[in-house]
Amino acid sequence: MVSSFNNWVLIKNYIDMKNVFNMVNDFVKGLAGVFMGIIPLAILWFVLTGTSVLGFDVVGNLTSLIGSLANGGFIGLVVLVILASFFTDGK
Repeated sequence: MVSSFNNWVLIKNYIDMKNVFNMVNDFVKGLAGVFMGIIPLAILWFVLTGTSVLGFDVVGNLTSLIGSLANGGFIGLVVLVILASFFTDGK
């Protein structure tokens, strides 16, 4: 009797933790989606006004990132491919 109860508790805890991980994963995906929507707006704002958005120089940071990847040679290319894989749909 105790063994079946312990198995039930383990299964219930597994299901609860799976729900927690799913909720955290959904939150992170939603937050990433918000930021991916803000980046183009921040670039447009910089192009139109010439000022940064909330103190972040998005265009300067992107330029710096691309410059560091270009100077990285083969490693920079590998990092660029890995970064691109995050933003493309695997379908």
